[in-house]
Amino acid sequence: MLRKSLSVLLFSCLTSLSVGVFAAEPAKSEAAPVTASQAPVTAEVQVVNLNTADAAALENGLIGIGKVKAQAIVDHRTANGPFASVDELLEVKGIGAATLEKNRDKLSIN
Repeated sequence: MLRKSLSVLLFSCLTSLSVGVFAAEPAKSEAAPVTASQAPVTAEVQVVNLNTADAAALENGLIGIGKVKAQAIVDHRTANGPFASVDELLEVKGIGAATLEKNRDKLSIN
């Protein structure tokens, strides 16, 4: 009986000690400082003016705009006058909301 009691007591002590080890806070690692070579690279966005760009500039500067859509933008501008808002690009046949949103940061009317 004494041996069983000692075994239980020893088991309890060892269990308590092991729980304490796992409950301790892990060591915090030091974050490495960002150096110039690790700094994020931000590409400069090339802005395309809807009111002055020719078809080639529209085609090369915008995502999802090929030769036909670029010419459609120029034709719309010629027929209806300058764009008053970037959102007016939606009036051009073949230009949808997804294309406009992909290019919104690249578009200007000034």
